[in-house]
Amino acid sequence: MPPAPGPYPDDMGKKAYRHPAPEPFEGDIMAVTVGGTVLWFVLFLVQLPFVGWLDDHDRMWWLWTCLAGAGLGLLGIWYVRRREAALARGGRTGAESST
Repeated sequence: MPPAPGPYPDDMGKKAYRHPAPEPFEGDIMAVTVGGTVLWFVLFLVQLPFVGWLDDHDRMWWLWTCLAGAGLGLLGIWYVRRREAALARGGRTGAESST
């Protein structure tokens, strides 16, 4: 059972407040994930013609950050598809099964 809202002493002896957790977002998560992945990949492609400039100005990390964002987005798409399929089958998510 979570503690009641209100002041309580934290680790440093100061007063802190606990607020109830907000409801989880249950919007179109697949659209957000695909949109973000596409955006990262487009930014990667836009920067490709400027590799020489990026290298000269020590900004190659911009290019690799975009590629990493696109790669992590693909991982996110895979995860969201599995989650939605499990929910459609009536399965439980990890957060629901631990309570």
